[in-house]
Amino acid sequence: MSETLTLSAETRDRAGKGASRALRREGRVPAVIYGNNQEPKSIHVGERELQKLLNTGHFFNSVVMIEGERTLPKDVAFHPVSDRPLHVDFLRISEHATVTVEVPIVFTDEEEAPGIKRGGVLNIVRHELELVVDAAEIPDQVEISLKGVEVGDSIHISAVQLPKGAKPAITDRDFTIATVVAPSALKSSEGDTQTEAAEGEAEGE
Repeated sequence: MSETLTLSAETRDRAGKGASRALRREGRVPAVIYGNNQEPKSIHVGERELQKLLNTGHFFNSVVMIEGERTLPKDVAFHPVSDRPLHVDFLRISEHATVTVEVPIVFTDEEEAPGIKRGGVLNIVRHELELVVDAAEIPDQVEISLKGVEVGDSIHISAVQLPKGAKPAITDRDFTIATVVAPSALKSSEGDTQTEAAEGEAEGE
């Protein structure tokens, strides 16, 4: 279960680029809370406090309590050069709202994957899963076991045991999460062997 984060904020009285720049000079980040059939609320939060939450690695799949309001982070705009946060959007939610979140994938049991033991390489197609879950039951991560996986095998969403109550946001196809591929060195040596065999056959003719 993802923990609930807390962020203190103050109401933003003035809008516009000039006001936003002034706030950033003071170490504040403009933000907005919207949704749940209520008026959007313009606020500003401390840049250091926000950065601390961003550094947890699970900011986007955590409920963030802001001055008594339950929210879900939806978007953070960053400065293209300094990478400092410039603006944040928070979606206002009820306690048991159904929400769509990106949850990190963690692969386990690599030592029990014959394909990887033989030199196969895990090719990760998706590092996160987009899940539809209860806001009070957002998972920290989704674990996928590699036990028994061979070279050439693919792991699809249908084979993944999702946390209780969670459903994939993509429902129209059995999408691939990862594959185990042969290392390029193995592929090239196989190719050389095939080439030599073909040349031998040609000479025999």
